[in-house]
Amino acid sequence: MLNNWYFCRVLIFGDMKKFLLFVAVSLLTLASCSDSKKETTASGVSFDEVLTTRRSVRSYDATKKISEAEVRDLLKAVQEAPSWANQQPTKYYVAMSAEKLAAVQDMVGGNKERIKDAPVLIVSTYEKGKSGFFKGEQSNEIGDGWGAYDNGLSNCYLILKARAMGFDTLIMGMREADKLRELFSIPSDETIMAVISLGYRAEEPNRPERRPLDEIAKFF
Repeated sequence: MLNNWYFCRVLIFGDMKKFLLFVAVSLLTLASCSDSKKETTASGVSFDEVLTTRRSVRSYDATKKISEAEVRDLLKAVQEAPSWANQQPTKYYVAMSAEKLAAVQDMVGGNKERIKDAPVLIVSTYEKGKSGFFKGEQSNEIGDGWGAYDNGLSNCYLILKARAMGFDTLIMGMREADKLRELFSIPSDETIMAVISLGYRAEEPNRPERRPLDEIAKFF
């Protein structure tokens, strides 16, 4: 809104040129703010869109790379995942060099050809004896299974944040744990869970059908 005092001054002193300039600058400023707001809204991705567009991608675009800075931003977001008593047991070992990528590709069984063009491969582990324990004692019958549970939560954050950043992923349970441990010098007190590929999809994958809700949920 125009400044009332300035408007009165224009009427009194007849400073019409300055008044018109003031109006023009004000309108340009408002237009700029409006365009900026539209751009921000248009570029945003809703949480529902992240959920519905995430896929297990088995074909990657070899021409598109991901920087270390982008992976760091991704993993910083993953650190917000919940864990038992905030133990944060999950660890990640990131392969980005040609040498390490080639080595990990040979350790994922039948997935090798599927992820050969992924620019990043991430080994996911969790520290034993943290989640599921209190003062060194197992808290319930699940025990270290809570470490795997917390690792799954972290990996869930990873694949969803990756999709929000425009990336695609594949969580692979087929992997040679002993060779991965040697390759990355992973301590013996960490359980190796999965290898996760990170990249850009080369084609649009199909969406597998989901089971009816009443088959997986019971309401009482």
